[in-house]
Amino acid sequence: MKKIYKPNAGFPSFYQAYMDCVPTDGDLLQHLKDIQTETEELICGLTEEKLLFRYQVGKWSIKDIILHLADCERVITYRALRIGRGDKTDLPGFDENLLVSNAHADNRKINTILKELSALRDATLVFIETLDEEFLERTGTANGYSISARLLVNHIYGHHRHHLNIIKERYL
Repeated sequence: MKKIYKPNAGFPSFYQAYMDCVPTDGDLLQHLKDIQTETEELICGLTEEKLLFRYQVGKWSIKDIILHLADCERVITYRALRIGRGDKTDLPGFDENLLVSNAHADNRKINTILKELSALRDATLVFIETLDEEFLERTGTANGYSISARLLVNHIYGHHRHHLNIIKERYL
């Protein structure tokens, strides 16, 4: 399987916590597959009460988090596509809280949320599989920060792992 290593440096400091979640072995594609399976196995066994639980007022439910992962994967993959293909446009930021509050995840069945995340992951894997080193090393700007396509595709895993860890530590 293709090796895609995470960047060691040269990215905004707020990405560090996510990059710390990415293994160093370069098996990004396999890790993205495995964490999707891990997520589905963990979430499918939860009651509706657990899926709607918020450990503190103003925090997201588990359903919110899973749909947030899907929303962010869309945005991050889009950014990687544009940056990797040489687009130097400063890509806009987005308000994750606004997206979550307007997604109404708590009103959806968990199987539809997981199906959406799974479909996105499948498309993301096909996309990442096509990327060469030149693509991965290209840089561009998103929300005013210089970032590489390599950072973004690794961020997909790091972001997912970060939130899965939060679910395990604070919700279950």
